[in-house]
Amino acid sequence: MKLLLVLALLGAPVPTLPEDPRIEWHHCQLNAADAEGAALDEAGAECGELKVPLDYGRPNGPQITIALSRLPATGDRIGTMVLNDGGPGGPGLGMPLRLRTAMKAAGTRYDLIGMDPRFVGRSTPIDCKLPFAGWPWAAGADRSSFARVDRQVADVAARCGAHAGGYLPYVNTRNTARDIDRVRIAVGEQKISYLGYSYGTYLGSVYLQMFPGRTDRVVLDGPMDPERYSARLLRTVGPANEAALRAWTSWAAARDATYHLGSTPARVMASVDRILRIAATKGLRVGTYQLDDGSVPLVLFGPLADDRDAARATYAGIVRTLLDATSGPVEPGPDLGGFLEGLLTPASSQLASAQIAILCGDRAVPRDRQVYWRDIQTHRRAEPHFASLTRMISPCAYWPVQPQEPPTWIATSERALIVAADGDPRSIYAYATALQKHLPNARMLTLKNARKHGIFGEYGSDCVDNTVISYLITDRLPADKTC
Repeated sequence: MKLLLVLALLGAPVPTLPEDPRIEWHHCQLNAADAEGAALDEAGAECGELKVPLDYGRPNGPQITIALSRLPATGDRIGTMVLNDGGPGGPGLGMPLRLRTAMKAAGTRYDLIGMDPRFVGRSTPIDCKLPFAGWPWAAGADRSSFARVDRQVADVAARCGAHAGGYLPYVNTRNTARDIDRVRIAVGEQKISYLGYSYGTYLGSVYLQMFPGRTDRVVLDGPMDPERYSARLLRTVGPANEAALRAWTSWAAARDATYHLGSTPARVMASVDRILRIAATKGLRVGTYQLDDGSVPLVLFGPLADDRDAARATYAGIVRTLLDATSGPVEPGPDLGGFLEGLLTPASSQLASAQIAILCGDRAVPRDRQVYWRDIQTHRRAEPHFASLTRMISPCAYWPVQPQEPPTWIATSERALIVAADGDPRSIYAYATALQKHLPNARMLTLKNARKHGIFGEYGSDCVDNTVISYLITDRLPADKTC
């Protein structure tokens, strides 16, 4: 963008993009083990690739591939809807299958586009060759554990520079928004609709700002505050997760006969505190994995973003296993075992690499490690379980390249429907109200008394689901509404 501005000021011709981007559509299944591709094929979807510039400042320079899926409308067609599942860096090819069901009567009226954003999934990938999921990681209990994890995140940044350095300047949300607009052109639409969850709300907001007049119906669920979005985006969610943990202890105490974690909320919390204490001293052996005070807070944090009974039961099983591990080695159940495989092995290297690179490419963060240590210490008392995680230094403090563009300032009259739970532990409700101020023509749909990140089609609220579906069908935004 800076290059384009300089060329314009000098009177030189501004590089232009080809007018006819094309998607080569084909079957989705790659091989016999590709269950998602098989499900897409069975549903009548097609998959394809779109070539886009690596660097939009050099539109005729090197190209990368964006992988897409399309589930065509089968009813009275309204248009095309692009989907994003958040992350950042979450793959999206399979989303049309889930959203076709969630959208009910509206689902068959859109061509639903799943998209692996640049450098994610089947798109041209980046991979920092990480030995484990590189971020977030907790600072632990003391200065020595902080220093240990600080070295880990510095190593993540160094690995990304070594293995993906040529791509890093072009990994950012603004380029993904540009890719979405190339998709819009390639499918022949003057306007597209959009539905995004979590980080997808930030991406959607950036698209609205960069490409005004090119959207039809927009749903932003689990909204991010565009001013707070960065690699420090978790910094303000500690109190909400402490509250979610306390709420869960009441749930678990009422089911002590099943989980044996304590008959009162205080006793359940004491079990959690014992897990953290032993992790910080002796460590915990769970199957083939050794857990410490850098990893255990993330294990306790991850499943808290859902207050439904099934999710709380899963969480209770994880806590029970960790508590048993304080007395000696244990074997994990499938839920914890799968989580630890993603966290502590190279299995999630590509996914984690893309997530970190997008965050670091979007906005610079402080590079002084003392900023993070002081922040953690200041908040340990009020946030005893999660301050060391949500306020810890990230690889972006050591990132080998600076963001190539300033963050996008969101201030647009474009219309959207914002969906938010008032107790969301990941994207707190204050983020939703902040986003609405940046999108004054957006309307807010609030689900009360819910601690869940991602509501539409996921939580089971008929009020929320029916309101969103009505908007998608009629294009009539409701007034601000509470369910």
